[in-house]
Amino acid sequence: MNKYNIKQRILAAWNGTASEVPLTTWCFGLMPPPSLRWKQGDSEIQYWYSLRMEHIHTLPQPWTLEDDFRRALAWQSLGVDDILDVSVPWNIHPEVSWTDSKIPPSGDEVYPVILREYQTPAGRLRHAVRHTGEASPGWVIQPEVVPLFEDYNIPRAVKHAVKTAEDVPCIPYLYTAPDAAAKAWFEERMARVSAFAEANRIPVQAWGAFGMDGVVWLTGAEGAVMMAMDEPEVFGKLVDMVAAADYGRVELAAASAGVDMIVQRGWYSSTDFWSPKHFDRYVFPYVKQYADLAHQHGKKFAYTITTGIERIGPKLADAGVDVLYFVDPVQDNLSLERVKTLLGDRMTLVGGTNTVSLTKGSRQQIGDEVKRAIEILGPTGRFILHPVDALFPDTPWSGVEALIEAWKSTQA
Repeated sequence: MNKYNIKQRILAAWNGTASEVPLTTWCFGLMPPPSLRWKQGDSEIQYWYSLRMEHIHTLPQPWTLEDDFRRALAWQSLGVDDILDVSVPWNIHPEVSWTDSKIPPSGDEVYPVILREYQTPAGRLRHAVRHTGEASPGWVIQPEVVPLFEDYNIPRAVKHAVKTAEDVPCIPYLYTAPDAAAKAWFEERMARVSAFAEANRIPVQAWGAFGMDGVVWLTGAEGAVMMAMDEPEVFGKLVDMVAAADYGRVELAAASAGVDMIVQRGWYSSTDFWSPKHFDRYVFPYVKQYADLAHQHGKKFAYTITTGIERIGPKLADAGVDVLYFVDPVQDNLSLERVKTLLGDRMTLVGGTNTVSLTKGSRQQIGDEVKRAIEILGPTGRFILHPVDALFPDTPWSGVEALIEAWKSTQA
């Protein structure tokens, strides 16, 4: 597995011409063995992450662009493929201001409540979240303030950013397309990423659209579903507002020479949340817009979703999605033969195994799952093996070793 073949191998899988199956991973706090660690100043980097998490998560340790590079090289040293991630920035309207505060526990509230109050040209907006403060080694942590977009906000919300129709007009001021400063930041970031990626033949993917993830971050899961059913016009306006900023981010990424593929988040757009009718109305049209925009600039377009692939996958292919993150035989209870029939000749499928298997399965079970995925999906020429959806702090290195060993045994 020569490092100079990494981009060529990934591109072949994206294009449906692969003669071998690449192996990629996403790191969400993976603890590598001491032999693969390095120091940042006097501190050892004990966990691996990815800069796809930049702007939306608070990490328990510093993680720089140079750390991203070193992680990629570490995977290369093991013969494993990697893709560099860039998170496309967005903007807040310059007339927006806010204040942060923290309310001590009282009454029925066991935890302190952290509060951010925005003043926008469309009025005031209040966003309040319980500050639970728990932390486990390696996992992302809850920030001390309330960012607009953060998974921690959803289950801990006292008041979601968007609770009623009156809150919706504020959103275009809080989530807007990149301005000149954001574009300059992105250009500088891409110059550094592109230089490293070119020298080491590693592809680059830019995370440019929140889609329904952004909507659910704003409203909460139940709030989004109820608003879509009870106030469809208001909900449609909110989706449009998020989509407008997303489009600007995708446009910025698509215009960058160093970006090979643009990725849209879709964790909150599956059939766990939405009926096919709602998906067709509130998700599909925007995915198609972004895919068309990416294609106009010669880029691939990927979508990330982990459940409901049998129903949603063909719709995503119709929208022009080139690469599907993920095909998960575990949490989606998905037949690989069925997904091959549905999508094997329409888009590149990424997945085939799950991180739970690496954590709880025996070496034999991991090997059997890997070999089965490659035997079924490998012949499509457009399959990338990937443990869905990431390697976490509780993923044992022994499971990762078993994954790599099983994968290499199929590539001989």
